Amino acid sequence: MNHYMPTRLFTGPSCIEQHIDALRALGSSCVVITDATVSRLSGALDDVLHALDSVGIANAVWDGVTANPPISSCIEAGRFASESGAQFIVGVGGGSALDAAKAISVFASNPELDEEGFYALRWNKSPLPIALVGTTAGTGSEVTKVSVLTDGLGRKHSIHDDRLYAAVSFGDSRHTHSCPLAVTLSTGVDVLAHATESYFSRKADEISRACAVRAIRLASEPLTIAAAEEALSSDHRTQLYDASILGGLAINTTGTCFPHNVGYYLTENYGIPHGFASAAFLPAMLERVHDYDPAYAAGFYDEVGTDEQAFVSLIEACLPTLNVQMSNKEIEAALPRWENNGSVLNTRADIFVDTIHEILLSLFVEH
Repeated sequence: MNHYMPTRLFTGPSCIEQHIDALRALGSSCVVITDATVSRLSGALDDVLHALDSVGIANAVWDGVTANPPISSCIEAGRFASESGAQFIVGVGGGSALDAAKAISVFASNPELDEEGFYALRWNKSPLPIALVGTTAGTGSEVTKVSVLTDGLGRKHSIHDDRLYAAVSFGDSRHTHSCPLAVTLSTGVDVLAHATESYFSRKADEISRACAVRAIRLASEPLTIAAAEEALSSDHRTQLYDASILGGLAINTTGTCFPHNVGYYLTENYGIPHGFASAAFLPAMLERVHDYDPAYAAGFYDEVGTDEQAFVSLIEACLPTLNVQMSNKEIEAALPRWENNGSVLNTRADIFVDTIHEILLSLFVEH
């Protein structure tokens, strides 16, 4: 068992207000990184600003975060934070805002840094301390050292570095109540993707598997309800948020497998939300990991309390019709990006570029 997660985590109603000293310990001034609308609708931004004002922490808001945040906007926000004299960064929102906040903390300390230097980890100074407040149940970014950004060529890349751990994260599931059904399903099925991919990662260990199994058990009931287009209770929202955190803890040890990385292609080229894009490839992964090690796969279904057919049915119930059509020529042009790819190689199965080709053909090419 190899485990490292230095983030101080607080969850539950009013956790920001109850643990305001954890923010005060980070400095006397900050920049709040968020989106233009969602964090306000959720009540999270108001809660954060009220908490900061109550203890005299000077703050400014940068609300330019968009879905799949481009690194160019993170550079811009980092320079804003640097010029503002911020001593720490607070990220408020879904996975995009939290991932952006991590990157912005780097650019705030290194305002001269460019995209190449960022990805090469040529950081002359340590990032500013980070506090994170989640508003969706899915990403798990609150407890990971991962930031996923869109580069200057429009491709999504993940960066992993211990310096990107938040100093403190707050998870009040009441902030997820305003999520519409599509967001709840997309972020929620991302929990299933995180947990399932983590379990079938070659790096999985006892701790990561325990987190993955618990995440799936917690998420299954609320996702079944949401997939039936029924309203989630407060308790179900809490279950889903807790599952998100556990999924984050799982992938923090193992990383993800090929569904996430191949899913990036759907997001970049077809605008498919990240959770849906990743989960679209889970059934294909489950089929192949079962063929590779049937005993290990059987152990997974025993632990999560279901069978393969029922589990795949839950995933598919959460997915919308993707309306993606590819040509074989397009697929062949994309295949080199998955040659010797870490996420592909991380999968506990014999997955090669030819396998990805076969999967994409079966899913998105009319026969």
